[in-house]
Amino acid sequence: MKAQSMDHFDYIIVGGGTAGCVLAERLTANGRYRVLMLEAGGRDNGFWIPIPAGFPKLLTGKRFNWRFETEREDNTYNRSIVVPRGKGLGGSSLINGMIFVRGQQQDFDGWAQAGARGWSWDDVLPYFKKLESFADGDEHLRGRHGPMSVERVKLRPEIAEAFIEAGVQAGYPRNPDYNGETQEGFGYYQVTQKNGRRFSAADAYLRQAENRSNLVVRCHAHVTGLNLEGQRVTGVTYQIKSQSYTAHASREVVMAAGAVQTPQILEVSGIGDPAHLTSVGISVRHALTGVGHNYQDHYCTRMNWRVKKPVTLNEQARGVRLVMAVAQYLATRRGILTLGTGLAHAFIKTRPELATPDIQFFFMHASYANAADRTLDHKPGMTIGVTQLRPQSVGTIHVKSSDPYEMPSIKPNFLSVREDETCLIDGMKAARDIMRQAALEPYCDYEMSPGPQVETDAQWLDFARSNGQTIYHPVGTCKMGVDQRAVVDPALKVHGLSGLRIVDASIIPQIVSANTEAAVLMVAEKGSDLILADAAA
Repeated sequence: MKAQSMDHFDYIIVGGGTAGCVLAERLTANGRYRVLMLEAGGRDNGFWIPIPAGFPKLLTGKRFNWRFETEREDNTYNRSIVVPRGKGLGGSSLINGMIFVRGQQQDFDGWAQAGARGWSWDDVLPYFKKLESFADGDEHLRGRHGPMSVERVKLRPEIAEAFIEAGVQAGYPRNPDYNGETQEGFGYYQVTQKNGRRFSAADAYLRQAENRSNLVVRCHAHVTGLNLEGQRVTGVTYQIKSQSYTAHASREVVMAAGAVQTPQILEVSGIGDPAHLTSVGISVRHALTGVGHNYQDHYCTRMNWRVKKPVTLNEQARGVRLVMAVAQYLATRRGILTLGTGLAHAFIKTRPELATPDIQFFFMHASYANAADRTLDHKPGMTIGVTQLRPQSVGTIHVKSSDPYEMPSIKPNFLSVREDETCLIDGMKAARDIMRQAALEPYCDYEMSPGPQVETDAQWLDFARSNGQTIYHPVGTCKMGVDQRAVVDPALKVHGLSGLRIVDASIIPQIVSANTEAAVLMVAEKGSDLILADAAA
């Protein structure tokens, strides 16, 4: 298929997702540079996108979700686990649960100590402050006037208050701002919403930029390869429908396709581990053994309890009560339709000698048999999602062939390290202990899943392997650093190539102790500054 004539730009951004929207705004703001952003999905105009409670529709639909799946692995009993990724302007910020967590200071200091100089907590805090608009908290740590609106969950159901009090009774502190001085404790989640509506990266950044004459946005544009001249990346080839096009970047191509598709595009372009590329029939253009390796994600188990009182979403989201909730939301932008994936939080230590929490809880006054489809039970219920914050298990993402449209092979390798098994088991035990506290006695009827018959560590681990799911935080597949498996340097330039940077979740060298949207926004803000500083030099 012959490509159309070449367009010329200063920068080409591959991917219009969370990071891509930040880049589009920041790289065009001064008016000096002509920028092309290519997005394989469409416009962010779906009915369910602005309604926070619509996220289950988006997680199971195909229009705004790539719906990747893992390979079947022994550690998770040969189950294929769904890996949702956003498809459309705004990327995964269109379909996620909107939970906003920065991570722990030690996460970023660890990046710097491992070779990512310039990415310590002191280095990245100004970018976290720059990106957010949050009404309260410590002004030395929180941003007031950034583009991304961050709000506290406004709903305060009685059962959530009881959960937080049960945490206090179990010996944990209350914490009104886990994005402040310390993460540890119980409280309510912060979310990327504005006036009760989802606030995506497209809302926060792209809306400011898309009317500028120096930004061209092309949707349904599937990048099929990077164009190289020697050791320089000069542009990209992409397809819209069945027509192929090329675009030239005089300065840089910036990969922002995410932790799944950035390594995929690199590999189909001949950039990656020579052993893997040759095994699938791709000629090696540039050897980088780390591409597609270092895959990390948060693995989560969901524990459910039957509730004595009709005070949960299971019954509130049905029949007449749902009609009333819809009317309330339309009139006030409040109520149960403002809820995403988390209501109340907990960050806890499974061992007292730990410096920081190693487990995160997601409490919802709702229950469902299958976390993948989230169909609510008919009787009252509540759920605690339990996830290990810093898993040591590492997997891979690699292409299966040279076909840029074929889904890559995702092998997360969950629960392959003993430390991960022990941490998750201890976290689930802690969740059960919290549910036995006096504050929850008026609500908690009995444990449905895994059930009281699960008592030994072997039984807990069996439950985790049988029922756990990803919570959609893949990172690390083009990691930043200076070791042999690093793909980009601390300036986010791809090792051994000019004209190519990566600015997305794939460069994160070690997963943050948090939901990942906040960290990706920070990476894109800092990455934009690095690009502009080089341009001005």
